[in-house]
Amino acid sequence: MAAPRGTAAEALVGQVVLPGDLLLLPAHYHEDAEGERLRLSAGAAPQGRLLCGPGLRRSGAGLLVTKCGLLRHRPAGGGACWYVPVKGDHVIGIVTAKAGDVFRLDVGGSEPASLSYLAFEGATKRNRPNVQVGDLIYGQFLVANKDMEPEMVCIDSSGKSSGMGLIGQDGFLFKVSLGLIRKLLAPKCEIIQELSQLYPFELVLGMNGRIWVKAKTVQQTLIIVNILEACEYMTAEQRKQVLAKLSGN
Repeated sequence: MAAPRGTAAEALVGQVVLPGDLLLLPAHYHEDAEGERLRLSAGAAPQGRLLCGPGLRRSGAGLLVTKCGLLRHRPAGGGACWYVPVKGDHVIGIVTAKAGDVFRLDVGGSEPASLSYLAFEGATKRNRPNVQVGDLIYGQFLVANKDMEPEMVCIDSSGKSSGMGLIGQDGFLFKVSLGLIRKLLAPKCEIIQELSQLYPFELVLGMNGRIWVKAKTVQQTLIIVNILEACEYMTAEQRKQVLAKLSGN
């Protein structure tokens, strides 16, 4: 049986990898009953779990790259990283369960956030919002500290939605770095202005690294998604060249 083609993952740490690249794992990798594990060195006694971050997917002989970016590796013992809720942050949550009068939302943190059915504009006991498991919610944290469960609301201090609430069923949800989110949220962001000249689209940005986008067609939506993901690695000039090609100029 021919050996799989690819490059040793250890040799590419710190370098740019492209979608479709196959990263081969060390020979001492093995699977056991506790899950996928990777011994970081031949003489290491403890073993750390192999965790695939965004842009990587397990594929037989190793890891398959699904997004362009720098390959990073964290030594064992460092623990996992996740989004830490901050009071006032506007985020995109995914409804995972209904528990009485409260919805549970995955916000990408270490634990789910709660959202009361009364935390919507105009909501009453008789007029409840039509929220289902799997729906996307754009809201802000009312409570967020290490001692309490995060609590979200979809209204501001005057009881108005101010753009918060249920996000449309169509569209595409994806995750980027918080650095890119902050760049896109900046006043008069050049990236948003340039994209709006290419196609009309709706955009929701969450401070938990999630973006929801919807254009007129699926093709246009995916083009915008790919450009937004690539903006983290492109210069302004490279971005303008790509947009010029897409617009036919």
